[in-house]
Amino acid sequence: MFEIAAILINYNSSTLTQECIESILKNTDSTINFQIIVVDNCSEKDDFLKLKQYCDQNTFQHLQLVRSKINTGFGAGNMLGIHYASAKHIAFINNDTVFLNDCLSVLMKALKNDNSIGMVGGQSFKEDGKIMQAFDHFSSVSKEFFGRDFLEKINPKKYPKRKATYLTPTKVNYVQGSFMMVRNEDFNSIGGFDTNIFLYYEETDLCKRLEKTNKSCFLIPEARYIHYHGASTPSSINIKIELKISLLYVIRKHSGYLGYKLLLSHLQFQYFFKSFFKPKYWKLFRVLLVGAPLSKSLKTIQKIQTIN
Repeated sequence: MFEIAAILINYNSSTLTQECIESILKNTDSTINFQIIVVDNCSEKDDFLKLKQYCDQNTFQHLQLVRSKINTGFGAGNMLGIHYASAKHIAFINNDTVFLNDCLSVLMKALKNDNSIGMVGGQSFKEDGKIMQAFDHFSSVSKEFFGRDFLEKINPKKYPKRKATYLTPTKVNYVQGSFMMVRNEDFNSIGGFDTNIFLYYEETDLCKRLEKTNKSCFLIPEARYIHYHGASTPSSINIKIELKISLLYVIRKHSGYLGYKLLLSHLQFQYFFKSFFKPKYWKLFRVLLVGAPLSKSLKTIQKIQTIN
């Protein structure tokens, strides 16, 4: 069994995936026994074949490429990768990240030193070296209505300031899904990712469920990496719709039906008026009008593809 299984998702961004893998291999202590599993989430043929050629020619013995015939999204893509993992710790790494130091060893050490910690993540930086917000507060009705700054003012212990610079391990609600590590046994005990979620809010849901088993989440700033934020997921109105579908799903799951209805009504009112100034939002408003169900997710329009 390996110490760590690093799982990456590729979707039409093989160049980023290759850079990410190279940074992992360059920075990880050679004494660490680890594997890298790359899940191709039904990329276009040319992108997949480019990535396959790279993986076939790579000299790292424990690099494995797996292809999904449909785009399963972030959570389900990682769950596919889990099938090929044989390790004590699982690292979920966005392919648009580049390690600046031995992140895997640092995060694994944090988990080994404290069994009460269920999830850890490193400190992210922008490409220009500026610090990025590496954690956030759980999705909630109060967060959506009053904002993060309000929560941080009224309860700084529960909601540490996201924009502050941290030098020591800090307890947070959840770390960003761009790079996080969990024990395999803890991940398995809560059933892994909720594959109903196609994109966004997977990490907040995962850490919320870990919290219910008395496992906390920590930012470990010693682990440092660059995140090319959004490079692997281009922005569009469809992505905006997906974000709201996932948000409302997670709110209903953890805050109940009343919380879901309150937030839904708020968003319906908000985007009804926004649509007059930005007509592209009419599409989002129509989805909100019917309750933003999972049936409107991009996940439901996937087609099976094969590469001959």
